[in-house]
Amino acid sequence: MRFLERERAAVAKLLPGLDEALRAVPLMELEGTGSPGIRFFRESGGAALLAPASQQGRGATTLDALRVQRALGARTPSVASATAAHHFSLAVLLALASVGDSMLPQLVEGVVTSDRLMAFAFSEEHYGAGILSPAVTAVAESDLVRVSGAARPGGLASSMDLLMAAVTVPRSDGKGEETAVALLPAESDGLNVDRADNERVTLDGVAVPPDLLVRSSALDGHLEAALTTGLAQYQLLTTAGCLGAASALVEQVLLDTRVPESERVRLLVETEAAMAAAEGVARRIDDGAADTSILADALYTRYSVQDTLYRVIPRATELLADLGSVGADEVAHLAGRANDLALRPPARLRASGPLAAYLAGGPLTVV
Repeated sequence: MRFLERERAAVAKLLPGLDEALRAVPLMELEGTGSPGIRFFRESGGAALLAPASQQGRGATTLDALRVQRALGARTPSVASATAAHHFSLAVLLALASVGDSMLPQLVEGVVTSDRLMAFAFSEEHYGAGILSPAVTAVAESDLVRVSGAARPGGLASSMDLLMAAVTVPRSDGKGEETAVALLPAESDGLNVDRADNERVTLDGVAVPPDLLVRSSALDGHLEAALTTGLAQYQLLTTAGCLGAASALVEQVLLDTRVPESERVRLLVETEAAMAAAEGVARRIDDGAADTSILADALYTRYSVQDTLYRVIPRATELLADLGSVGADEVAHLAGRANDLALRPPARLRASGPLAAYLAGGPLTVV
């Protein structure tokens, strides 16, 4: 099987027409302001990729989605990065909709059938907080909650239809506080996007009605499990997108017979081994693994792939520079986007302590 053939076959099966549409547009246009990439993703049904067929979705497994994200990263890494956050949000919403008594199933249906995109307010900017700890504040007010704060939802700020955020709210019975997930429509009063500041989203007293606030007490412990499994998927999908950007460089090297066979095989082995490791964790998720160990495995794999990319990207970049067959701007852009994996939450330095504690028998506290 040819390089990236399996991944592009997954796109052709699940999101027909997407790869052809992306391939017809120059890379730097796809990656620039006004890119049609997100529009192509919507039109191909990408928003419903992980939703089951029974809910009018594309029925992709985590393994399928991993392959789609790698192929997408090879065509337009910025879209792969942005849509990984959507897939995480939808995965959490799907998990929550399967338990409890709420309007979530109808909300899932609306997202799937209307090709709506969801972003998530990660708390990576708040030192000392878990990645899924509340990044915004919530104040109870009669029959609703008002949310304030700021977030940078990973490239989807200008395209999102819904923002999902973890919040801490007073318990309904008045006995302390609890974690909840708030769903904020992008058109909500008080929600603003600052495109000049890395698409920073600010929330100023945004009202969240009860039917868009999912409380942990109503889910019998399922909220933490949904967030943990969703975060494991996010680690894999964002890894696949960055690996895809690196794979675009490697593919150009592999296609050029002027490169010694030993160099081509070396790059091929490194990138395919990284993908195989991610596929192994994806299969565990698809087999039903939902405990903390699956998140730990996803993090191990993500950081291992980072190390692989530190080796692969400079070598592929050097070879392409020597050959002169690919534009320098494209090479530099793909290399930079592939290295962005180190910037995705949680950063390795922040996760090192929690992972060491987990290996010693403690809880995994990155969430």
